[in-house]
Amino acid sequence: MQDVSSLVAQAREGRPRAVARLISLVEGASPQLREVMAALAPLTGNAYVVGLTGSPGVGKSTSTSALVTAYRKQGKRVGVLAVDPSSPFSGGALLGDRVRMSDHASDPGVYIRSMATRGHLGGLAWAAPQAIRVLDAAGCDVVIVETVGVGQSEVEIASQADTSVVLLAPGMGDGIQAAKAGILEIGDVYVVNKADRDGADATARELNHMLGLGESRGPGDWRAPIVKTVAARAEGIDELVEALEKHRAWMEERGVLAERRLARAAREVETIAVTALRARIGDLHGDRHVDALADRIVAGELDPYRAADELVAGLTEN
Repeated sequence: MQDVSSLVAQAREGRPRAVARLISLVEGASPQLREVMAALAPLTGNAYVVGLTGSPGVGKSTSTSALVTAYRKQGKRVGVLAVDPSSPFSGGALLGDRVRMSDHASDPGVYIRSMATRGHLGGLAWAAPQAIRVLDAAGCDVVIVETVGVGQSEVEIASQADTSVVLLAPGMGDGIQAAKAGILEIGDVYVVNKADRDGADATARELNHMLGLGESRGPGDWRAPIVKTVAARAEGIDELVEALEKHRAWMEERGVLAERRLARAAREVETIAVTALRARIGDLHGDRHVDALADRIVAGELDPYRAADELVAGLTEN
């Protein structure tokens, strides 16, 4: 058993091993998870969470690394959660973004963690909200969450980040994909990366056109900017940081930031509650009870709604 209070104290001092152990307790759904979250609760609410999403190949990891450099120049502590696809064999992360961000490996003001999705859809690992909480409590001023890059299902980041950044690149058909994926609805800032390539201006124009088509802004509403970058050379990164800070200031001024964080906490509570209910359903008289209900449905003796009612009644009785 880990000494949670000691780990939390060490994490607050910026010790990476303590942060790593806390996130491992989260990822492993440790029996100490409740104790960890209780200890972290009073220490959270200070980090600015930035989510980066986009199709594979648009340069998310390079952009993340460039953002880390920019924030470190401002003297801010930065945490990075780089969510990778899972190995179908080990369940571990396949790509290892820490390798791609090796420039920051020796910087004590940066903490980088690769997390495996472990089959969770939506571009994020299921433990991401709690891991964000760990980095927040550990004193990170900015937490950057880089999603797995799965394409059209990758919209969950909007529910976990204060500001969502959608990356596109010229010549990859991203404009059409964005319209299909509903990504136009989740972006607070849009980035056309690899802007030194042919077609970058056309991609920006197309994106601007589509944003205009889907817009229903009122006076004072946020208009998502389009920033062109060459992340590999850190070009346009200062402009991206400026766009992020403007969005944060706008949210704080209008109370949107507080609303987003309130909604995020509510979703987290709901997810934990639903997970607990599913566990109770699995334990209810063993799996045989659910199987018996399924047998009655197949036999035409019971409809699914009545079966669900019986299951819920069983849960309330226990």
